[in-house]
Amino acid sequence: MSANSSHYDVIIIGGGASGLMCAMAAGQRGRRVLVIDSSNKIGKKILMSGGGRCNFTNYFVGPENFLSANPQFCISALNRYTQWDFIALVEKHRIPYHERLHGQLFCDDSAKDILAMLVSECEHVGVHIKTHCEIQQVQASESLPARFALTTTQGKYSAESLVVASGGLSIPTLGSSGFGYDLAKQFGHTVLPLRAGLVPFTFSDGVKAVTERLSGLAVPVSLSAADTTFTENLLFTHRGLSGPAVLQISNYWQLGESIHIDLMPGEAIDAWLKEQKRLHAKSLLRNLLSERLAKALVLELQTLLWPSWAETPMAAIPDAALTALAQQLQGWTLKPAGTEGYRTAEVTLGGVDTHELSSRTMESKRQAGLYFIGEVVDVTGWLGGYNFQWAWSSGHAAGQFV
Repeated sequence: MSANSSHYDVIIIGGGASGLMCAMAAGQRGRRVLVIDSSNKIGKKILMSGGGRCNFTNYFVGPENFLSANPQFCISALNRYTQWDFIALVEKHRIPYHERLHGQLFCDDSAKDILAMLVSECEHVGVHIKTHCEIQQVQASESLPARFALTTTQGKYSAESLVVASGGLSIPTLGSSGFGYDLAKQFGHTVLPLRAGLVPFTFSDGVKAVTERLSGLAVPVSLSAADTTFTENLLFTHRGLSGPAVLQISNYWQLGESIHIDLMPGEAIDAWLKEQKRLHAKSLLRNLLSERLAKALVLELQTLLWPSWAETPMAAIPDAALTALAQQLQGWTLKPAGTEGYRTAEVTLGGVDTHELSSRTMESKRQAGLYFIGEVVDVTGWLGGYNFQWAWSSGHAAGQFV
């Protein structure tokens, strides 16, 4: 080999969550591992996640928490490296953490603790990491051990196994690109349609002015689209709607569809309104609703939903009108113009078709020794630590076989 060439058992493209987990697992098996990352530092998405606290997994993980064109694919990896395995690793490193809503686990101190843990584990087993290293060409041959030859900005490298852990298109400022998808296509893989996931909605009609005026207001709602519902907070923004409920439902929403907002989830609003009519006959509807919802929101809803009854005492509003209003309050229908796109999306939906990968090993069925893990694969988790768990599980799965 020439002076600028180096051979490894395994080369991993991408120094994010799945790549570092795979490197750690492979290194523990005695494999000589190189991690290549084009960015100036590894683990950027780990560091910014969870507001800097890293929502690293969830107490409750199942295949129902993931979207894929092949829903059964994730089961094997999730079962063989579970949330409890990762929690045990966190506890081994004495990283303090806490639970938030819906079983979400966050670091008490900083996401830096998770990255430092992964780096420490990689260093312990001799993993080599190169940053500022861009891949210019990948070639494959049938000859072992140098099945893959990589030409990079830092020289030439070869390996028996090549793992693609380069992530998706979300948050390009962190260095994401379509490299992994291009490499998959180079080796004959199908890449399913890509779109931004876990992302805020935008509006272009009169609703945008409403969200601007309400910007910063968060309200608990049940939000529905495509026969799926999430009950979480909704946040009004200058550009549209965000918050956990919106991010969750964005994975299920398709352009051109409407969303349905229940502003009082789980409540019998029709009966409540008629009871208020009996008890507070002279009151105005906005004053009664302002005891249940933010006053600013009620005033906007009044303009949108019941302008003709705005100054009418409750006693003079027909029961049929109250029933119709209750239905609107619990089924406020809006049509987003779109989403904020990859700029703020937490994940990329779609990706390498899992029908062409082994669910046990993550290895390509089209090219021996080639593996795909993490976000580049067509497996996308809900908000709440699920995408990190997929990174840990898929990375560990590949790490056992590379």
